[in-house]
Amino acid sequence: MTGGTSTEKSTSNPLEQFVLLAKTAKGAAALELIRQAVETPGVHVFGELLDMPNIKELESGPYVQYWNTLNLFAYGTYKQYLENKDKVLELTPTQKKKLQHLTIVTLATKSKCIPYSVLLEELDIKNVRDLEDLIIEAIYADIIHGKLDQKNSQLEVDYAGLGRDVRPGDAGVVAETLSAWGEACDAVLACIEEQVTRANVEKQKATYHKERIQRDIANIKKSLAAQAGGGGVQEADVAGGSSSAGGSESGREALPVLPDLKKKQQKMKCLRGSGSTDTFLGSTAAFSGSTTPFSGSSTSRTEVDRPSVKKLG
Repeated sequence: MTGGTSTEKSTSNPLEQFVLLAKTAKGAAALELIRQAVETPGVHVFGELLDMPNIKELESGPYVQYWNTLNLFAYGTYKQYLENKDKVLELTPTQKKKLQHLTIVTLATKSKCIPYSVLLEELDIKNVRDLEDLIIEAIYADIIHGKLDQKNSQLEVDYAGLGRDVRPGDAGVVAETLSAWGEACDAVLACIEEQVTRANVEKQKATYHKERIQRDIANIKKSLAAQAGGGGVQEADVAGGSSSAGGSESGREALPVLPDLKKKQQKMKCLRGSGSTDTFLGSTAAFSGSTTPFSGSSTSRTEVDRPSVKKLG
C-alpha cells in the first residue's frame, strides 16, 4: 500500500522526487539534479526546488550558472534566455522546447489572443509552420488549451493547463489580482440575484394574469349558460301562452254557430285583409240578409252605414 501511494504521489507531482533528492544532494549531485529537473517532461514548476538549502547554496558559488538556469525555468522566458546566454547553461533541444512552452504560458497570462508576430519574436522561430507545430505540441501536452486562428494569424487561448512559479516579490500583485477577481465575482453574483428576483416577480405577474383570465372565462361560461337556461324558460312560457290562447279559441269555437253564419264570418276575414271597400259592402249586404239571432243588429248597422258610403261614391 505504501509503495503504491508513493508512486501515485510521484506521478501527480513529478517535482517531488527531485525535492526529496535535493535534501541530501550536494556538489556534483546537486548540479546533475538541476540538469535533470529542467529536462524531465512533466516538470514545469521549480519553486520548491529553488527553496531547498542545498540548491540555494549555488546562488553565490562558482556554479551560479546552474542556479540561474533553474531560476530561468521557474520565472523566465525564451527571449530572456537568448539575452543572457552567458549567464546560464547551454540548453539541449528538449530543454529549449520546454522553455518555449513555458514562454507561451507566460504570454497567455497577459493576453488570450496572441498574434503570430509576437510568438515568432518571443520564441525566436523563423517561420509560421514551425510555430504552429510547437503550439500544437503544447496543446497536446495539456500545457495550454486553445486553437489556432490561421485566418487572423493568432493563437486563441482558452486557458493554460498549468501555472508557473510566482516570484516572491510578485505575491502582492497576485493578491491584488485575486481580490479584484473576488470583487468581480461578487458583482456578477449580485447582478444574477437581481435578475432572478426580477424573473420571479414577472413569473408571479404572469401567473396572476393567467388565473384572472381563467376566472373571467369561467364567469363568461356561467353567464352564457344562465342566459341559455332563461331562454328555454321564455320559450316554455310562450308555448304555454299559445296553448292557453288556443284553449280559449277552442272554447270560443265550441259555441254553437250556424253553418251559414260561419261561412260568412270566414269570408269577412278574407275580405278584411284585402282592403276592398266595395266587396266589404257587398258582403255586409249579404250578411244582413241572413236569418240569424244577430241579423237584426247587423242589418241596422248596414242600413246606417250604407247611405254614407253612397255619398262618398
